[in-house]
Parts: sequence; C-alpha cells; structure tokens
Amino acid sequence: MKFNKTFQIDGRVIGDGCKPYIIAEMSANHGNNIEIAKKIVIAAKKAGADAVKIQTYSADSITLDCKTSAFEAKGAWEGVYLYDLYKEAAMPWKWTSELQKLAKEIGITLFSSPFDFEAVEFLETLNMPAYKIASPEIVDLPLVRRIAQTNKPVILSTGNATISQINDAVAVLTKEKSEFAILKCTSEYPADPKDINLKSIPFLKELFKCPVGLSDHTLGTAIPIASVALGCDIIEKHFILDRKQKTVDSFFSATPNELKAIVEGTQMVQDALGEISFPIIPNKSQRSLIAIKDINEGEVFEENKNFRSIRPGGGIESKEIKKIIGRKSMHFIPRGSLLSWDDIGGL
Repeated sequence: MKFNKTFQIDGRVIGDGCKPYIIAEMSANHGNNIEIAKKIVIAAKKAGADAVKIQTYSADSITLDCKTSAFEAKGAWEGVYLYDLYKEAAMPWKWTSELQKLAKEIGITLFSSPFDFEAVEFLETLNMPAYKIASPEIVDLPLVRRIAQTNKPVILSTGNATISQINDAVAVLTKEKSEFAILKCTSEYPADPKDINLKSIPFLKELFKCPVGLSDHTLGTAIPIASVALGCDIIEKHFILDRKQKTVDSFFSATPNELKAIVEGTQMVQDALGEISFPIIPNKSQRSLIAIKDINEGEVFEENKNFRSIRPGGGIESKEIKKIIGRKSMHFIPRGSLLSWDDIGGL
C-alpha cells in the first residue's frame, strides 16, 4: 500500500513541510466540572493550539474494580487502584456534544480517544473528525480495526509498544486503508528528558513513511520545541488552566503560557529549518586582499607591509595570498583599495 506523508484533520494538512499540529490534551484536567472543561477549550484556542483532545471511557469500560496488586497504578499514582484513578479522571460522555459545539463556534478542532467499541459508536454519532488510539490500546487490534473502519484519520500513540506491536497496529490500519500518524510517546509521568529519545522520530518516519509526532509528558517546553528539528509533525501536550488546580494529571500538564510558548517555538523552528542552502557567489562581508598603504607602480607586494587579508570582501580572495606575495604592482594603488587581478603584475 502507498503510505501518505500528509493527511488532513478538519481541513488542516498535517505532515511533511507543514506547520506542526498542536494538540491540547484535556485528559482529567476538567476536574469533573464542565465549566472548567469549556474554559480549557477556549484557553487552548487562545494559546494557538490546533485541536483539543478528550478521552471517552468509563472506569468500568477500561478496567475492573479489583483491589489486587495487579490493579495498582504505577509511577506517580502508586498506591491508587486503577479503577479509582479512572473513575476520578473520566469525563462524562454527555459533555461531549456541548464541548464539540463550543469548539466549532470558536474555531478549534475537538476529537477524542475511544477506549472500547461502545465509545467508538458513541463518538461516531457525533461525527468526530479524527481519533487517537492511546498507547496501551495499540495492542487491542480489534479496537484498532474498528476505529480504522470509521474512515477517519487515526493518530496512533506508541508508549511502551515494541516495533513489532507498532507494526501489527499499522498493518491493521493500512489494510483498512486508514490515513494515520504515529506519535512517539514515553509512558512516564512526568517523563525524564533522558528517556524521550527524539531520534526515534526520524526513524519512525523512515520506517512507516507517515507523519510522526510526539506525545510529550516532560515538564516545560524545550522537548516539544526541539522535536520539530527532527521532523516532528504533531505535538500532543496535556493541558491545564492552572497547575494549582489539582487533578490526576495536573502535575505534568502545560499551562496556557507554556502551550503558547510551544506553539510559537515550534513554528519558529519549522521556519528556521528551511532547506539546504549555501551562497553561490562569495559574500562581500567576507575578507579579501586589500592595500594597507599607497602602493606605487612596480612596487613589490609584501604581506603586512603594503597589503593584507582584512575585511571587507570583494577583492582577490584571501586564499590567493601566496600568489600575490613577491609580484609587482601594475600601477599606482591607493590605500584601502580592494586588490583585483588587474592590479597584479609579474615577478
């Protein structure tokens, strides 16, 4: 199958040569308050993000209410059971249409990550413009297939997936003729920059010939901005109005000022990438050979006595200095003259 290096979400082209696509991930930062959720959508738009992403699941659809060690959260949420964590973090599905309406009114895309078949069917009734597959769900190939069958663009997050697991999911997407992108993701919260491995981005682009982005969980703005220099097409960042508002994701989420800095910084890097370009004609700001005193006709050229290599350019290039030393002036040359080959006589 022919892979696509660009695709569109809501008319916005994403991929090679395009402005980085910035996604503000709401996740649990709504704090179970729809008014906060609305403010997040508005703040993401003001910060310059292209999209807001939500998550569509319930605690019962994503895990079991089971209090054994296997169901204990790891890392930053250690000591909390998965069911309790997801119950606190989940966004009520009934908010989705209202948030979608707001997003359309203010001109920002809103889409979601579905975590089971029921969520896909629900989101399809709202005609979501795209879907994100979260990194733990990459191995659920029936779910990947159902999402691909919606014929909507798919953003596939890698997290802890092996290359083989990524390849399995990509094989499903390509079989269903889905347009897709891959996000390099480090599933740590917050993630240490040493564990991000940005060099994986060009590797994934070369391997799968599709747009590749970064789902970033580091603190601050440096890593997502830097990723653009390695070809990053999409940046997803957890987003909160204020980290003083405590949610399960608040401690590693970007604030409006940070998101704005990411939007502006990634665009600057994209602009700076340009193309492979070097001057054809030497620049006149360079050095050249110049008379440092009046040189009489027939006078011998002596380095540092009557000429030398200094700024500006425009005269004989400095690399020719040995060809000039010991030769005679063809005519009178005033001090400050940029030497030309017409000035240079024989030995």
